[in-house]
Amino acid sequence: MAILTARNLRKRFGRNVALDGVNLTVEPGRIVGVIGPNGAGKSTAFNAILGLTPCDGELSVLGCNPWTERDRLMTQVCFIADVAVMPRWIRVREALDYVAGVHPRFDRAKAEAFLARTDIRRDSRVRELSKGMVTQLHLALVMAIDARLLVLDEPTLGLDLLYRKAFYDSLLGDYFDGERTILVSTHQVEEIQHILTDVVFLNHGRVVLDARMEDLEARYLEVMAAPDRLAEARGLGPIRERQVFGRSIFLFDGAPRERLATLGEVRAAGLADLFVALMGPATTEAA
Repeated sequence: MAILTARNLRKRFGRNVALDGVNLTVEPGRIVGVIGPNGAGKSTAFNAILGLTPCDGELSVLGCNPWTERDRLMTQVCFIADVAVMPRWIRVREALDYVAGVHPRFDRAKAEAFLARTDIRRDSRVRELSKGMVTQLHLALVMAIDARLLVLDEPTLGLDLLYRKAFYDSLLGDYFDGERTILVSTHQVEEIQHILTDVVFLNHGRVVLDARMEDLEARYLEVMAAPDRLAEARGLGPIRERQVFGRSIFLFDGAPRERLATLGEVRAAGLADLFVALMGPATTEAA
């Protein structure tokens, strides 16, 4: 049974169309990156999934209608937003007490074990913690909940590189077990590419791409063409050409690897470059 099914999902705020006929299916045990520019509809989609906003169309999450069955749904779902909203006056031990008291699936021992690997003191108040520590505390609370679905909306926004890496390492090492499902939205595309099993590109409220990572790696290929093979490369109809240190790199959709290998060095396209190719203008860029 699918964890999430959306059919013709639509949401409008006045004249602004936030979701425009989104169709999406997420299977259990997947890590899905939902990627798009600002205003693409990512946060609106997540709010709909979490039962925070009603939408037209059909939406089922863990067998529930998020808007009408939110209480039931939230016993199986956890959420981390771009800003970990916690009372600034609360102490760490009090936050642990609170979650233990309100969530039946919270494992306090697991949260304590995660916090033991940080510099967070149990008697510290949230206002005394750095942004990175607040994120670590939030993650400790969430990872200790036996949820089937974890929704992450820009969870590392404002954190430095070390904290971001530690966050995703903890996510994979301490939370994801191959059975839970994770939806993650971030602008740091390169940092999550290696953890994703699936990717969804959203733009102007529409799904531009919905694919498994292994299919993308076989379908979209880049070639750093030899100087004497540029015309031949362009003749094969690349979806993007860019310049890097004076060399031309072409991105192809579905071209045979054997054919591309005659033009130059072939590699799987990076997720960020694919995002620019599918979302941005078809122009040649210099780097």
